[in-house]
Amino acid sequence: MTSQLIMAFDFGTQKMGMAVGQSLIESANPLALFPMKDGIPNWDELHKIIKQHQPTLFLVGLPLNMDETESELSARARKFARRLRHQTNIETWMVDERLTTRAARDELDGYHQQGRAKNIAADSMAACLFIESWYRNPEGLKP
Repeated sequence: MTSQLIMAFDFGTQKMGMAVGQSLIESANPLALFPMKDGIPNWDELHKIIKQHQPTLFLVGLPLNMDETESELSARARKFARRLRHQTNIETWMVDERLTTRAARDELDGYHQQGRAKNIAADSMAACLFIESWYRNPEGLKP
């Protein structure tokens, strides 16, 4: 079995949650929030982080409405994913992110109760959940 290092992004206009995961051991770890300026990252800084982790696959959360329709934010997330793929030449998949922020907050509540949560942001925990769901069902929508 070939191991993949996966990097996931919970796209946002002011901040972006990030996580990295290792497919061989099926685990994911949150990274610090990445600042965004009106939905645009500092690409030079983002490339430094990507180079540091050397992922072989990207997952980008696709913010769908509950009725599966897309919004302006969905279009912006797709644009980010396309540019990410174009600039890095790394395979990039969109993943349905509906209800992940709520699930991430629930998970963080459990961490807090166990005394394990440090400064983990819900957006970065959501990115972890993208990776963990990918392990269970590696299907997605290419941007």
